[in-house]
Order: sequence, then structure tokens, then C-alpha cells
Amino acid sequence: MPSHRILTVLGSSACILSALSLAAQKPTITLDEFMNTTEITGTSLAPDASAAVIAAEAPDWKANNFRHDLWIWTEKEGLKPLTRSGTDERPQWSPDGRWVAFSSDRAPSGDTTDSDTEKPNRVWLISPSGGEALPLYKEKLDVHAFAWAPDGSAIYISAKAPQTHDEEDKQNDEWKDVVRWREQYRGDLLLKIAIAPALSRAVAMPLAKETPGKAAGDAEPSAKLPEGASMIAKADVSIAEIAPTPDGKQIAFLTEPIHKRIENPGDYEVFLVSGEGGTPKQLTHNVAMESNLRWSSDGRWLHFAVNAANGSIEGKYRDVQGRLYRMEAASGKVERLGSSFDGSFEQYTLLPDGRELAVGLKGTAAQPYLIEGDKATKLPGMPGTYAGLEPAHNASAWLVRFSAINDPQQVYLMADPAHPDKLKKLTNFNPIFAERAQPEWEPYTWKSDDGQAVEGVLIFPPGKKDSKHLRMFTFIHGGPADADGNLFGANWYDWATLAASDGWLVFRPNYRGSSGYGDEFMLGIEPHLVSKPGRDILAGVDALVKDGHADPDHLAIGGYSYGGYMTNWLITQTTRFKSAVTGAGAVEHAANWGNDDMTWDDAWYLGGRPWENPQLYQSEAALFQFDKVRTPTHLVQGGADVRVSYLEGETMERALQSLGIPHTFLVLPGEGHGLDKNPWHGYIKVREELKWLEKYDKQ
Repeated sequence: MPSHRILTVLGSSACILSALSLAAQKPTITLDEFMNTTEITGTSLAPDASAAVIAAEAPDWKANNFRHDLWIWTEKEGLKPLTRSGTDERPQWSPDGRWVAFSSDRAPSGDTTDSDTEKPNRVWLISPSGGEALPLYKEKLDVHAFAWAPDGSAIYISAKAPQTHDEEDKQNDEWKDVVRWREQYRGDLLLKIAIAPALSRAVAMPLAKETPGKAAGDAEPSAKLPEGASMIAKADVSIAEIAPTPDGKQIAFLTEPIHKRIENPGDYEVFLVSGEGGTPKQLTHNVAMESNLRWSSDGRWLHFAVNAANGSIEGKYRDVQGRLYRMEAASGKVERLGSSFDGSFEQYTLLPDGRELAVGLKGTAAQPYLIEGDKATKLPGMPGTYAGLEPAHNASAWLVRFSAINDPQQVYLMADPAHPDKLKKLTNFNPIFAERAQPEWEPYTWKSDDGQAVEGVLIFPPGKKDSKHLRMFTFIHGGPADADGNLFGANWYDWATLAASDGWLVFRPNYRGSSGYGDEFMLGIEPHLVSKPGRDILAGVDALVKDGHADPDHLAIGGYSYGGYMTNWLITQTTRFKSAVTGAGAVEHAANWGNDDMTWDDAWYLGGRPWENPQLYQSEAALFQFDKVRTPTHLVQGGADVRVSYLEGETMERALQSLGIPHTFLVLPGEGHGLDKNPWHGYIKVREELKWLEKYDKQ
């Protein structure tokens, strides 16, 4: 070997050693730093792609809530705040680029009728150059969905049909505080509200009063509508999405049940109505839950998605992977797009030529794909997870979000859809993670007890990737239609990298029922809701012990939501785990079928309703095998959870108490399944879970 080559190699080795030494000097992330993460919740790109608005959520520890603010990026000034009320979300640029519409529960100036318990989300307008935001209307219409009219002169909104004061008084006199479980629900109005009155009010200019319109064949609405509003349609259910055709002559809208409980996929359908009102035409009749309505530029095709575990257009209901479709509005003909792809489609956007750019989840990565008919072609992408595709209205440019396990999600500008690997970074949220020692990770594959190949992720403590016999925390994802992979997470639900920084080898199994591995793999969970994936997980733990990665005397397990279901089940199947941390997981299925908001899906997983398959409801329930539990268990539950009833946690706690199993039970008041009310609740949850794992690992 020539001498200069030796010097080069030695020099490179010295650089590598120096880099490793520098990495070793970095401190690990603290709980306070980890839980102070800002999350991106939405984006919108200006029509000419010259600016972008980003919605972000961050904990406000002093106010005991989460702030929701809008940020604006421009080439000249970079990223800066656009709004500061703390309750602003869902930004949408106007077609002419002059305004950004958003939803907020802030009260209009001078309005004293909004109470602390009744704060409707209204639509607001703000100039991208800043200044005061203007309410589109002042009436108490709680907006469910909104969309700009194509000419920018108005905004379509859906909101619960309002009542007159007389109607409210009559209801209060007759029913007092009694809740009529279904009878009291009112459907939505689809309204078109001109923005001119809002602008006129802002400059104190008088405006000729407009008479509210009405849908053909419908009576006048029972309460006064906002100034400049006309009624396009009435629905007996809620309207979750609104999509006007490019020429504005028709509006597609998507319905969902008022009570938000998934009792019948038929509540989720697509309708089409004239832009001037009339009787809506139902376009879909199936057992799928459609979403993400987008029109082709010529208005011929209505594109939509059906997310993973939300059924499919084809045949009876099944929890298959995410799929893409388009419908010819005139004929009702439906075509499935990208059917050759054996992963799960997560999101998509339309290209100017009518093709789709989609994010496809396959294995441990979500990458960009070009969709042409049934063909899906993987495009060049950075290793990690893509999300949040948003197009510009008048330019060939898109916003996209990207993250990896050690790289917090950021917003990027993409100029060429054929090269999503060439992106311009617009944000730099959460820089603290780059200043801390990073865990390392790798995919891991094993064989289950029936020979099925299963994949997961191993996350190693910083600097310990080559170490053996590590203490191991099996951390089970929720869903079950989800998958763990090369994706950043830093919150009360996903704290895997924090556990790794705390010295744990974290094992994240993508058991049967997970998305991204084909429909057959995903369907393999039915009807054995916990026992089949449970065997996959235990086989993975055994393989890691056999391979020398995990120390069999230092094993722990945990998860939330479906991860809680699995944790509750697995501690009845084995005593190998020294501790367990579980949250919002059922221990039986009959009461949970009746109490939660996904009754349809529960019945599909278990082969019918409780009286149709009582044996399976019992055999797949942890509660009836709790006499086998020996694992010290920490429980947590939102006090207002309707996805997995708080009573499931209370039942489990009582069982552990009666058996004398060491346990604790934390109830987070007012929290639903998502723990989005008070950041301290999530902070305390993670703090106590880490303490529980540490306590029993040392015993």
C-alpha cells in the first residue's frame, strides 16, 4: 500500500475516533428537555410558493395547557411567528395569496357571550404580513371543516345547525340538564360565507345586508346566519371535509357521525351538491371510511384515501392497509390507484398532470411513491419518514415533512416531485436533540411460533450498539394498525429514545396486525385480537435473548392504547417481565365494546358482537386469566377516555389489588385518549413510568 494511502487511512481513523469521543462527551437528554418538544400539526403553502404557514403545538407549563400557534416562513425573513393567541390551528391560504384562514377559539373583539365552558372554534382571517386577525363571523358556529371557494371570495364551513333563543329556552324548560343520548343531536349546515363583510367590519365601512340563501327544498334555517352567508346544504350527520370543484360549481363533502363513535362505516360517505344549493347526491355506498378529498384540475375525478384499518371500497369490511382511490363524479365509477404496492398508503397529493405523489409505509420507513394507475414507483428519498404533502395552488411546489429516529420532524419545500430527496429546509424546531447523545437503532427480524417472519426495531442506549446482554424494555405500539420504524417521536406516547437514553435496549415489535407489511399480515390478527400478536412479541423477546442482545433477568414491558391491551394480556402469559407499564388498555372486551368509540372495529376483530361470539370475547380477554399475573404493574388512564373506557383501568386495578400484585394507578383528570389537555399529565406519566421500570429492574 502506498505511504500516502496509509496516512489517509490513519487520518480518517483519527477523525472517526475524534468524532466518537465528541459524541461520548455529549450529555443524554433529560426528561424536561424531552417533554418540551414542539410538534408540527399542519402546514399550508402560498399559491405562488413564496411563503408557508406552519401550525405548531408546544406545552405551556405555566398555563397548564398546550399552545397552538401559527408561524410563517418567507425566503427573506425565514421563520417567524404569525399568531400568538395559543389556540390557532388548520391554516389555509386563500387562492389569491392575500389571506390565511385558520380556526381558533379566541373570542371576537368586544364579544362577552363566549364562556369558559363554551368557546366555539370560529374561522379567522389574517394577512400573511401580520397584524390583527379578523373573525369571518361572530355567531357561535363551532366550525367542523372549512375550505376556500376557488375564487377566494368566500369560505365554505360546516357547523352544527344553530338554534334560536326560543328553541334553546324550550329545550331547557322541558329537559333541564337531562341528556337525550341520541335524540338531542343536530346535524350540520354547509354554509358559504363571503369574506367581504368581515373585511368591511374591520374598516368600519357599512355594507349592504345580504339575505341568507337556502338549499332547494329546505326551509329557512331556524336561527340567523352570519352576514354574507348562504346555506348550501343540511345534513343529518356531521360534515368532516369540504372540497369545492375547481370551477366552484359543485362541492363535495364527507360525512361522519355526530357523536364521533364508529358504530357504522356507512356514516362515512361522500356527497356532491351544487354550489348554489340543492339536494346533495350521495356518491359512495360502502363500508369504508373515506378521507382527504381532492379534485383533479379538470373537475372530472374526485380523489380520496381510505386509511389503514378503515375498511376498503371492495367488498365487506376488513381492516386492510391504507388505499388510494379516485371516482369519476359524473358516472360514479371508482378506480383503485397504486394497487401493486404491498405496503400501506399514508397520505397523497395531486400533481398537475393528474398523477399522485403518495407516502407509502413499507416496513420501517415511509417513503415517497409516484402513482400512475395501479403502478406505484418508489422515488429517491432520504432514509426516514415522509409526511404532510401539501401543494401550492398556482405553482409546481410542495411542502413535505420529514423525520428520522434522531432527527425531529421539520418542514421542507420540494420543487421537483421526481426528487423528494432534494429538499429545502424551512424549520428548525427542537434543536436540543442534536446537542445530546443520540441512541442508535437497527431493524430486527425473527420468526414467530408458526414460522411467520416478523420485523421490529431495536433502539440502543447511546454508545452501546455493539453491547450484549442489555436490560431490555419491550415497548408495544398502539393501533394495532401502525408500525414503529425510522420516525422521530418525543412525547408522552412515544418515549422510546428517552428510555434508550436512560440505559434500556428498547425493542419495538411490529407484530401481526401492524401496517406496512401487506394485507395478509395485517389481517392475521383477526379474530385472535391479542393471542396471535402476543405470540409474535414473545417469540421476538426469546430471539433477542438467544441472540445475546437482551439479558433474560432484566426484561420489562409496556405500551399504551392497543399497546396497553397487549401488555395486559402478556403479563397473563408469562412471568419473565420484571415490571410492566400500561396505559388505556382494555382487560375485557364486552363492556369495552359498549363503552368505547370504535365498536364496529371491535366487533370485526373479535368475529362479531359480544352475544355472537361470547367464547372468543372471554378467551381473548386478559381479565379471565389474571390469576396468572405476577408482574408488578403501573397503570395510567385518562379520566375522560372514551376510546378505552376509564373503567377498564379501574377494573384492572381492582384485580391487581385483590391478587396482591404490586401496582400503582394514575388517573389523569379530564383527559381523553390523547392526553392533550394538560402537558403536566403526560410529563408525570412518563416520569413515573421510567421510575417504575428502574425500581423493579434493580430488585
